[in-house]
Amino acid sequence: MATPNYGYEKRQRELAKKQKKEDKQRAKAERKHHEPQDGEPPADTAETPPAQD
Repeated sequence: MATPNYGYEKRQRELAKKQKKEDKQRAKAERKHHEPQDGEPPADTAETPPAQD
């Protein structure tokens, strides 16, 4: 029976952790990029004047 290669398993865990961290940073940057600037209302909640009949 072969012995376990703990070094390989550890490297795989480290790579998975690094990938997850990069994904989180990329998602955070996307959220920040799509946020409205200070003083501007968000695009989906912009107020429109009420229609008058």
